[in-house]
Amino acid sequence: MSMHWYVARRVAWAVVATYLILTITFGLLAVAPGDGQTAFAFQAATEGGDVDEARETFDEITGRDEPLLTRYSNYMVNMATFNWGWSFTRNQPVMDAIAAAYPYSLMYAVPATLISIVFGYAIGLYSATHQYTLTDYVGTFTAFFGISIPNFWFGIMLILVFAVDLGWLPSYYQTGRGVWTLANAKQLILPVVVLSTGAIAGNMRYSRAEALEYVHADFVKTARAKGANDWRVLVRHIFRPAMVPLMTILVADILGLLFAGAYITEVVFQIPGLGLLSYRAIIQQDTALVMATTLVPVFIAIVGNLVQDIAYTVLDPRIDYGDR
Repeated sequence: MSMHWYVARRVAWAVVATYLILTITFGLLAVAPGDGQTAFAFQAATEGGDVDEARETFDEITGRDEPLLTRYSNYMVNMATFNWGWSFTRNQPVMDAIAAAYPYSLMYAVPATLISIVFGYAIGLYSATHQYTLTDYVGTFTAFFGISIPNFWFGIMLILVFAVDLGWLPSYYQTGRGVWTLANAKQLILPVVVLSTGAIAGNMRYSRAEALEYVHADFVKTARAKGANDWRVLVRHIFRPAMVPLMTILVADILGLLFAGAYITEVVFQIPGLGLLSYRAIIQQDTALVMATTLVPVFIAIVGNLVQDIAYTVLDPRIDYGDR
């Protein structure tokens, strides 16, 4: 089976999975008791508006005054055309709200991801090639520490020490300080540290475990006997075969950093990114915004799994397309 056919088949499965997820999401929206109408009417009442008129307006905006099949068709078309509804709490289209929030998440998530990959894999590989040494024990302790401490507690402790007691760094994120500025970099240090600590620990443990399978392998011993230096043995004969199973951890790590970790980190540091946007939407019952911020990581997960499977075949030519 050619690689083109394999990629086409994987893309087709991704489309089917996306369709099923969107259909299930629509069904949950249709039967959900808290559709945001009450919150919308309450907001209108507090501003002196008519409650009944607000309810009718909400139904018109969300399409709830139409038959179920018509709503489903409109919903699927809107999802495909990125017309994801109206956020009544922010008084703007949902896509505009996501577009405004997502750059703030990338500002700290991208550096945290790069740091966790580089340092996690480097420490893990070094620890595997120096097993039962002091460095190995320090790396293992660091891994257990990073995995064990909760992100929200760690973030609060860092704020108390470096922002409140020492006054070196800001205690919360402030907009309007630009992107490539020193002031913005200073207020991103603590979120990056919090987000990357657990990821470094996870990458270190997995890379160490995978590398240990090849450290004492016959082909590694043969390479050393032929005079290959430590760097060549580590990169070509240990890291490359270990990278194939590590691709799964890498994709999961990126998705976890960008979405799962964003909720806690952004709430603690008040970063107006995707996580804080979703959190506030849940509290305010802004259903359209909640579903959009939920669907974004789902789409990324589907694409990530597709890229992961293709990367398997690139990193390990022994993988047969017909077996997958």
